[in-house]
Amino acid sequence: MRPRRTLLPFLAAGTAVLMMSLLIAVRALAQTGASPDTTAPAATPVPQFMNAPTQAGMDSALAVMLQEIAGEPLSLDEAIRLALEGGSTLARRAAAELASARGTLRREHGAFDPELFADILRSDREIRTANVFQGADVLREETTTGVAGLRMLLPFGTELEASVDGNRSSSNSEFNLFDPAYGADGRLSVRQPLLRGLGPGTSSESKAARREEEAAVARFDDARFAAEALVEQAYWDLYAAERDLGVQRLIVEQAEALERQAELRARTGLVGPVDVATARVFLSEQRQFLLDREEDLDRISDRLASVIGRRPQTGARFHPTDTPPERFPIEPEQEVVNRAIRQNRDLAARERDLAAARARVQGAGWNRLPRLDVLGSIGGTGLTGRSDTLGIDESFGDAFSDATSREFPTWSAGVSLSFPLLLREGRGEYDRLRGEAERLSQIHEEQRRVIEEQVRAAHRALVRAERRLEAARLGVDASREQARIGVLQYRSGQTTAFELVRLGTDLATAQQRFSQALVRTAKAASVLKFLTSGSIPDTNGGETRP
Repeated sequence: MRPRRTLLPFLAAGTAVLMMSLLIAVRALAQTGASPDTTAPAATPVPQFMNAPTQAGMDSALAVMLQEIAGEPLSLDEAIRLALEGGSTLARRAAAELASARGTLRREHGAFDPELFADILRSDREIRTANVFQGADVLREETTTGVAGLRMLLPFGTELEASVDGNRSSSNSEFNLFDPAYGADGRLSVRQPLLRGLGPGTSSESKAARREEEAAVARFDDARFAAEALVEQAYWDLYAAERDLGVQRLIVEQAEALERQAELRARTGLVGPVDVATARVFLSEQRQFLLDREEDLDRISDRLASVIGRRPQTGARFHPTDTPPERFPIEPEQEVVNRAIRQNRDLAARERDLAAARARVQGAGWNRLPRLDVLGSIGGTGLTGRSDTLGIDESFGDAFSDATSREFPTWSAGVSLSFPLLLREGRGEYDRLRGEAERLSQIHEEQRRVIEEQVRAAHRALVRAERRLEAARLGVDASREQARIGVLQYRSGQTTAFELVRLGTDLATAQQRFSQALVRTAKAASVLKFLTSGSIPDTNGGETRP
């Protein structure tokens, strides 16, 4: 075995090489703005994006680049406020549907409101008499009739009506005892269905409208949560797009520096024309990618403006001022699923839709039967007027008093039957509504399964969020270290421009993946908040309630 002291020269040589590499790197950083004509090829500057020895350096370079991107500052809270205060068409459409449902409910309840009614009719006629007992050669009759009262329909199907009929008649007939004569007829009548129209047969539409109004309320709440989720997702997409643009600008700077270095090294004969061509192709591609990133940022900013209902007042696009949290406290998966099933407003709306359909089925079950009603009334009559023969001179008030006091009572009772042959209309409507209820039941179950699936997916994304971010961060560190070593190797002639281009692309990809990991986590939390209707623990450990 060789003595351990024989390794000392090699260790010393390695240490010397490492120190020289570090000095070269420091010198390159110090000469970033140097002219290519006065700088040695080996010390041609490469942007901080490639040379940054620490994550802090990398982040600072990206932060400087992000500050140079123009845009109107916009916080997430402000964007959500603008959307909920009327900028979101989704929330406004849900509000209109709620107003419509409430109008329908008021209309259906109005069917049970008491109704006042009154009719007045005056008629005159002349009749040529055909016999002497009509009391005149030409009989002239003047009649004024009127009816007034109150009617209403009860939810049980009962029809009630209280009315008074009055008339005044005058004739030139010699045989009339009263001229003018006043008559009154007061009655209270009732009609009670026993089959068709009984109970749910009459009130089912009102009950269904109530359930649909409740569904509209739930959909309105769900639309507000959906609008908030859309704003959050568009906001974080804008954050990622802006970060990707910043990274791409750094890549373009790297590509420009690489092209300059390749040209200088080609002049001195250290590399061939292939390296210069490779650097130029890389620069051209990255400039095209830069244009793509700018278009993506503009497109996402426009989408955010559409969601919140306001365009940027300064600049062409919005600039996000908030950063996505990296950690989200989360409950066990099944608890979150159960919470979503209980509190999801869209699922609650579908439950109310199903309840409305079942109310209509119940009503149609009665209305497919024949109509059998019990009728009845009680009342009184009155007749008076002016008569010289009888020595009476009374007004309509006396006749009305006799009718309402039942001085001369009346009553009636009976049964009404209506039996459509084959009953196909009622049975067909019942079958249709029952099928509609079954369809809504399956839609409700399908939506419940979809919500459970989405909750589990979002929950798992949050559970893995910390590990995903850590893996993405390690990928950035490793790619940055590869790029740094590649720059040193390229300067010393140990690698080619093609390999340096590949390393730069890997570093850009790693940075974009880190941005995507941040945004993916924030968007998963937004989706989970929407699916549970705002009822998940927030980032401070509390709980958000709708």
